Amino acid sequence: MSVQQPVSSDHQLTRLLQIGIVLEEVVEVRAGEHARTMDAADPELETLLDEAARESADHREQLENLIDDLEADTIPLEEVKGLVKARYESEADFDGVLYDQLCNEETAYKFYDDLITAIEESNATLSVDRRELIQTLAAIRADEADGVEEVAALMEKRE
Repeated sequence: MSVQQPVSSDHQLTRLLQIGIVLEEVVEVRAGEHARTMDAADPELETLLDEAARESADHREQLENLIDDLEADTIPLEEVKGLVKARYESEADFDGVLYDQLCNEETAYKFYDDLITAIEESNATLSVDRRELIQTLAAIRADEADGVEEVAALMEKRE
């Protein structure tokens, strides 16, 4: 399943939205894990990680609301927490945390940008309101772009 192709069905849209939910869950869990395991206390970084986790939780809820009518299940957040802990060692140093957060924000931005393009290029009839869907995804994409800028600004400030 590719985001590079126009969305062709409700099924494909559901799977892509589920990928977005998992992406948001991973960002939320990793930000929380970084905040918990950081070596040095840094109020700016702690605030950034806290905001990232809250924003991802909000995005996850928005995506879940979009797929409610598509009769699909999502992966429970507790399962994602286990996968993240098993897969990633938390970078406890400041630069590692910021780099990880920047990668997360950029990945999410690119995913939503590609998904919006795939929906806009689609001629398929979808069960959800296309305009509302695109507006919601565009707002999430804008949040991710802001996140990239915030992380980059914090990284530049530390150089």
